[in-house]
Amino acid sequence: MARNDGQIVIKKYANRRLYNTGTSTYVTLDDLAVMVKKGEDFTVQDAKSGDDITHSVLTQIIFEQESKTGNTLLPISFLRQLISYYGDQMQMVVPSYLEHSMQAFTEQQTQMREQINKTFGDTPLGKNLQVPMQLVEETVRRNTEMFQQAMKMFSPFANAAPQQPKEPRKAEAKDLDELKEQLRALQTKLDNLS
Repeated sequence: MARNDGQIVIKKYANRRLYNTGTSTYVTLDDLAVMVKKGEDFTVQDAKSGDDITHSVLTQIIFEQESKTGNTLLPISFLRQLISYYGDQMQMVVPSYLEHSMQAFTEQQTQMREQINKTFGDTPLGKNLQVPMQLVEETVRRNTEMFQQAMKMFSPFANAAPQQPKEPRKAEAKDLDELKEQLRALQTKLDNLS
């Protein structure tokens, strides 16, 4: 059977070979990575037991990509935080949060690319995504901070730390005001270029 409920089925054999039942060909982890990037939906099944092993194969693809390219998407601090949630009472919340965060990030990235193309077209500035990517990095930083705050709200007694003085809050507000001012200045520059 080539597809299972509209999904391509990949069979993994004991010799670690992967067989795409949709195309009747053997594939590699790199081939599966390309399929993911193209948005092709597939499941991976153990050929002998029929168990769904998609999660472990996708994790293996991430490991391969991280070690092969040297461009890590998962910083060590993130991996440590992620590991710390295993066995924790918040373990059930984390997957949903990460899924929603990645979906929001993807939507923001698409909107940003559309706005850049609309504003700059094929100009060199439109092709240089450094400034917009800095904005994305700032969004990621804010999302991470919100996630950490949410986790503290759900487990107020875990990793109980002494209350921080009020001064850092003032510094955070000042940083936020500076960031808002920088965004206003950037928007003014963008408006003037239009």
